[in-house]
Amino acid sequence: MTRIFDVIFSILGLLFAAPVLLAIYIAGLFDTGSPLFLQERMGRRKKPFVLVKFRTMAVGTASVATHLAASASVTRVGAFLRRTKLDELPQLWNVLKGEMSLVGPRPNLFNQDELIAEREALGVYGVRPGITGLAQVAGIDMSTPKLLAETDARMMREMSMGLYFKLIFQTVAGKGSGDRVIR
Repeated sequence: MTRIFDVIFSILGLLFAAPVLLAIYIAGLFDTGSPLFLQERMGRRKKPFVLVKFRTMAVGTASVATHLAASASVTRVGAFLRRTKLDELPQLWNVLKGEMSLVGPRPNLFNQDELIAEREALGVYGVRPGITGLAQVAGIDMSTPKLLAETDARMMREMSMGLYFKLIFQTVAGKGSGDRVIR
């Protein structure tokens, strides 16, 4: 049932946010010269897919988990996009394509071995990754792999239409802090 809502909301989101997406894209051209950030991530059943986001870090920043990246890598526009979570908007395309859901575990990189092992042990890869989830609104990021995997598994067990909409609403309302970067 959530897939139907994922498709409807991603189409509506992409249509209604088109002017914002265009404005951010243009700002990104001036900020980094390369406004979109494409990165291979691990999806459902550990299948690779290319995640699309607005670039928030300087071009050439190492492809590591955000909590391992230096804060100096974050650009001025990128800091605003991260704070407002607008950097995530292009992922509506991933949702529309069926690679992601609006709600699910955040997709990890293939080099995050500890997180992969924890998630694998708890069966987290049985669902589509999401733009937001229980861990995100609780402020839990990938710097605590065991806690993150346990929170993802709990969300999967407790998932209902009510929780799906609650997590979307909490994310839109600004709950959660996003991934930390090294100071």
